[in-house]
Amino acid sequence: MNKTIFITGASSGIGKETAKLFQSKGWNVIATMRKPEIETELTTLPNVQVTALDVLNANSIDKAVNEGIQKFGKIDVLLNNAGYGAYGPLESFSKEKIVRQFNTNVIGLLDVTRALLPHFRQNKSGVIINISSIGGKITFPLGALYHGTKFAVEGISESLSYEVEQFGGRVKIVEPGAIATDFGGRSLDFSNDETITEYQPLVAKMLSTIPAMYQNASPGNVVAQVIYEAATDGTHQLRYTAGEDAKAIIANRQQQNDAGFIGSMKTQFGL
Repeated sequence: MNKTIFITGASSGIGKETAKLFQSKGWNVIATMRKPEIETELTTLPNVQVTALDVLNANSIDKAVNEGIQKFGKIDVLLNNAGYGAYGPLESFSKEKIVRQFNTNVIGLLDVTRALLPHFRQNKSGVIINISSIGGKITFPLGALYHGTKFAVEGISESLSYEVEQFGGRVKIVEPGAIATDFGGRSLDFSNDETITEYQPLVAKMLSTIPAMYQNASPGNVVAQVIYEAATDGTHQLRYTAGEDAKAIIANRQQQNDAGFIGSMKTQFGL
């Protein structure tokens, strides 16, 4: 019997590449997204169910999970991929935008996971793969909100691994570096208040540095391959780094103390 993966945020980028890769390997795919009506590629593939899911809407989560189980009988892997990055000086963000960032990247991930845990527990198996980031290990300037969510995903995932092992499940964390998706566009929410002059030199330096960071970005299918490995290797390995830049940055962070690493980041950004 074919195995089944349930993917959030499958309309583009890593989520879409992962859906295509798993389908090509003979898996059933439940590809969820906020606007399934505008999806044209995944809907043409056999064994792919394109379903509406908004991680901010508990009813849509339950509906998508139930439809997926009805269609394919069993879900073997959950990929929590939906998310975006809020960047900018903290003072420039409204409370509403702060809450939206954490609701999407953290609470949404928890809600989708909670919706599938009873199913995994019943089956005494199940792999939960959470998309973190090198931004869950290190920080860039102006990313207090985004990095806050990804550090949270790291802690949630590591602690949850003890729980799901009690019934034969596993948790995996995938940490990509820069990915050639639309993160710099649709998936980036940049806020700034130009009247707060103290932050403007930092904002200007960051905005001028971002394009260079994406010059060596890995394509989304590189991350999809790592997700496939995490889903199928049968090990209890917790963390998987995706992309050569990610491996280099995380290795660099592990070798330095806080002062050394932050000093090197300031140099990189000309601060």
